[in-house]
Amino acid sequence: QAAEELEEACARQEEQLREMGRRERLLRADAGRAREQLESFKTQVLQACSPAAAGVAGKGVTEQQVMEKVRQISDENQQSHEREKSLQQELSSRISKEKEMSENVEVLKKSLQELQ
Repeated sequence: QAAEELEEACARQEEQLREMGRRERLLRADAGRAREQLESFKTQVLQACSPAAAGVAGKGVTEQQVMEKVRQISDENQQSHEREKSLQQELSSRISKEKEMSENVEVLKKSLQELQ
C-alpha cells in the first residue's frame, strides 16, 4: 500500500512537472511575441517621428532612442502651442487696435462732415 501511494505521489508530481513545463513554454512564447511587438512598435514610432530614422530602426532601436524622440516631439509640440498662444494674443491685440482706429476714422469722418 505504501508503494502504491508513493507511485501515485510520483505520478502526480510528474504530471505537475509536465504542466509546469507546458506553462513555461507558453510563457516563453508569449515573451517572444511581446519582444517582437515592442520592436515593431519602436520602429513604427521612429518611422512616424522621423522617416530618416526608419533605416536605423531595422538595426534595432533602443528604448532610450524612442524615449528621446518622443520627448523631442513633445517639446516641439509644447513650443508650437506656446507660439500659437502668443500669435493669438498678438492677433487679438491687432484686431483691437484696428477696431479702435476704425472707430477713430468714423469719428473723424463725422467731424469732417459736420465742418463742411
